Amino acid sequence: MRITRLTITDMRRNNVDIALSPGVTVVRGPNEAGKTTIQRAIELVLTRKVTSNTADLDSLRRWGGADDARPVIAIEFVQEDEDGTKTGRLEKAFRGAKGTVQLDLDGSTTTDPNQADHALAELTGLPTEGFFRATASVRHHEVAELSQDEGALRDRLQASISGADRGTSRARKKLEKALLDLNTKGPKNPGRLKVAEEAVEQERAAVGQGDLALAQLEKDRDTLAGARERRTESESKLRDLRAMLEKARTAERLTSEREAARTRFERYRDAVATRDEIAELHENHPSPNPLPVLRQIVERLRGLDVRIRELRGLLAGEVSVEFDVPPEPTWRPLSRIAIVMVVIGVLLAAATYVGSLAGVAPFGQTPVLVGGIVALIGLVLAAVAFQMRRSDRLQKELREMDIDRRLRGRSQVEDDLRQSEFDYVAQLQSLEVPDLASAEAQMVAEEEHINKIGRLTAQLEGLVGREPPDTLPAIRDAAALEVEQKGHALESLGPIAHEPRARERLEVEVGEAETGLETARDDEANTRARVEANSVDAEQVAAHAERLAAWQDQLAALQRRARVYQGTLNAIERADTATIRTATRFLEKRMVGDLERVTGGRYRRVKVDDKTLDISVFSPEKGDWVPVTALSQGTLDLVYLAARLGLVRLVTGDRRPPLVFDDPFVTLDDQRAVRALELLREIAADFQVIYLTTSNRYDSAADSVVELPGPTAVDSLEEPQPATVDG
Repeated sequence: MRITRLTITDMRRNNVDIALSPGVTVVRGPNEAGKTTIQRAIELVLTRKVTSNTADLDSLRRWGGADDARPVIAIEFVQEDEDGTKTGRLEKAFRGAKGTVQLDLDGSTTTDPNQADHALAELTGLPTEGFFRATASVRHHEVAELSQDEGALRDRLQASISGADRGTSRARKKLEKALLDLNTKGPKNPGRLKVAEEAVEQERAAVGQGDLALAQLEKDRDTLAGARERRTESESKLRDLRAMLEKARTAERLTSEREAARTRFERYRDAVATRDEIAELHENHPSPNPLPVLRQIVERLRGLDVRIRELRGLLAGEVSVEFDVPPEPTWRPLSRIAIVMVVIGVLLAAATYVGSLAGVAPFGQTPVLVGGIVALIGLVLAAVAFQMRRSDRLQKELREMDIDRRLRGRSQVEDDLRQSEFDYVAQLQSLEVPDLASAEAQMVAEEEHINKIGRLTAQLEGLVGREPPDTLPAIRDAAALEVEQKGHALESLGPIAHEPRARERLEVEVGEAETGLETARDDEANTRARVEANSVDAEQVAAHAERLAAWQDQLAALQRRARVYQGTLNAIERADTATIRTATRFLEKRMVGDLERVTGGRYRRVKVDDKTLDISVFSPEKGDWVPVTALSQGTLDLVYLAARLGLVRLVTGDRRPPLVFDDPFVTLDDQRAVRALELLREIAADFQVIYLTTSNRYDSAADSVVELPGPTAVDSLEEPQPATVDG
């Protein structure tokens, strides 16, 4: 396959549309010009499923593009094979589950993703993306990263070995396809063996289920008959128990009613006796007077008795009146002394004043002062005498009043005494008792009589409430009659009426019987449901048995065929295994020439391990084989470049995928780089070479040069403005 045009849309920064030469095309540009994007696009369009939904595809979205924008890659190519040159076009839109593909090849169009990927694998000879990147797509930073599936690599090696014999290859493919048709185990596209095995299992299960269903049907029918008998017995037993329970409940109710009637009879019997006693008490009071009147008279008698005793105490002694003349009051001498002192003081003051007017004052003003003091003392004594006089006069008046009162009070007390004694006798006569003690005893007896009537009345009310007393005998007799009737009714029920706790026992038995009946009914219903649900048909079971025999015969035939196919394929694989050494020698031979050319003859011998495919070179300095990992970075790149070229030639057979190199010679010196370019020119005769680089030193070896412009945008150091919403 040789790509003539590559178109990339909505992938990273720039859209790409370039023409490629069938030979060597150098795609040159500065860093970030999109060279890696071109290499990645070729890998994706040739190997990646369009329905992939992985993180690396999201990272390849166009910068600044719409949210729903996804990479779209298209190539135009030519394919050279035994039938001639064919032109085609491939377009893949990577949109996850909604991804689309269109492959146009020699007039036919394929849009099915699986068919398109299968066709591309046939065109390139590289089945997977990892295999393509490990062989035909080389990056400058790769050293030992083949990223290959060793099992897949061995399959491709064996295919290329047997591909030398086209008949063997076709036979192997037919055998593999036949075995695939026989042995596929997938649920969506099962092979014939799986179909036959599943049919045998289904028919065997159907026959087994039919036999089990027939046996279960017979068993369920027997169980149904037994369940019906148990249900009938449970119903009969439950009816008997319910009838006994009803009698027990009736007996319990009648017993309760009889006890209630007996209690009522006894209560009304006591009420009638209490009523009669109350009536008798009302007719035989201890006093003819009502208790309030009796209590009032007794209180009156008590008061009169106390009054009489007090009056008699007052009259017990005589009233003594004294008529002696009291001594002269003591205030008269004091008043006389006061008058004399006032007069002396006034005269002394006046004489001194007159003497002072006459000019005779031998003592000055001292006599005046002394006279004033004497007069003042006389005035004080006069005031004291006056107060004593008033007190003596008041005592005299009080004494006279007391004497008068005593003379008049004795006659009044005698009158009060006579009136109190008259009232006392009148009250005793009204009670018809001789003295106060008898009256008090009569009152106490009446109070006890009234209290007893009250207690009996309360007792009667507690027994019958507000029931009229006249109806009590009738109610008592009715209760006695009810007691007798209930007793006869209990006797008619038989022994169940006298059995203690019969109702509780029967309720438990009825509950157990009901549970047993429900269980019997459930068993009968479940058994009936199983019988009705068991739709087994003996004829259908026989038909399943016949189909089982037919499928078993067919399965045995298919298994024999699969063993024959597998034996033949194993023989072919053993032959391929026997010739694997030839394949490794082929790889060594192809690598030797390429490695000798680019190293200037330094390394002329290469060894590839038959099992691990590890590569070693013969070192002239050491004189021994050394692993390529011990060489310099530039030499290591050359070795793996030669190995990849040899692997591509070996595993792709007659297919020629495009080779994409991302400047793998960056570590080479100028001489080795020139020799490597000459090697690429030779390879271009068989393979299309697309060389990605930043240098122009490879332009001379290219059939065409595609120059990519570098990025021109720079940061303006301005903060991005937030989006505004128009009002």
